Amino acid sequence: MRTARATVNRVLLGLVGLLLLGTGGLVLLGGLDLPARWHLDLPAGWPWAGPDDVLLPAEQRTRFTDCGWWWPVVIAGLAVLLLLLLWWLLAQLRRRRLGTVLVDSGDGAGATVRGRALEAVLAAETVAVDGVDRAAVALTGRRTAPRVRAFLVLAPHADPGTVVRRLSDGAVAHARTSAGLDHLPTEVRLRALRHRAERVS
Repeated sequence: MRTARATVNRVLLGLVGLLLLGTGGLVLLGGLDLPARWHLDLPAGWPWAGPDDVLLPAEQRTRFTDCGWWWPVVIAGLAVLLLLLLWWLLAQLRRRRLGTVLVDSGDGAGATVRGRALEAVLAAETVAVDGVDRAAVALTGRRTAPRVRAFLVLAPHADPGTVVRRLSDGAVAHARTSAGLDHLPTEVRLRALRHRAERVS
């Protein structure tokens, strides 16, 4: 799934790049009057053949402006295009979570475990660590080489070093062993739980 998504992204970026490059080349060709300078024999109706040429004549640009449906359609189309571009941009910036993890079953064939299930087990075992108030765990990377991203909210009395060590020796080690992985890189982000100051009398 991830490979297919990356391929689609590359194809779309390549097509958009070619379209922009071609359009920019045509504008540059006509704007600098290169066909006349280089004595190029362009086909009839070639857009932007000279500095004074336009892509669409005025009668074509204003043909539908008097129709009541024209501007609503234009605005709606641009709005949909903007939303699609924003969705695509956010999809690129967001790290993808693993759907499945490949587990070594010992028979050479392997088995798969749902990523959300493994995340839930890791989060539950992490919350059980003394000093951890809340925990959120996400699996990223490849199904054969997963990575763990953990966000922990620590209780006021927690020692960050002790919590990270217990997380590494406990939940992460158990997940690595049960999945038959040699390595399970883990990124941990810590935040202290805010609490009201106690009044001392």
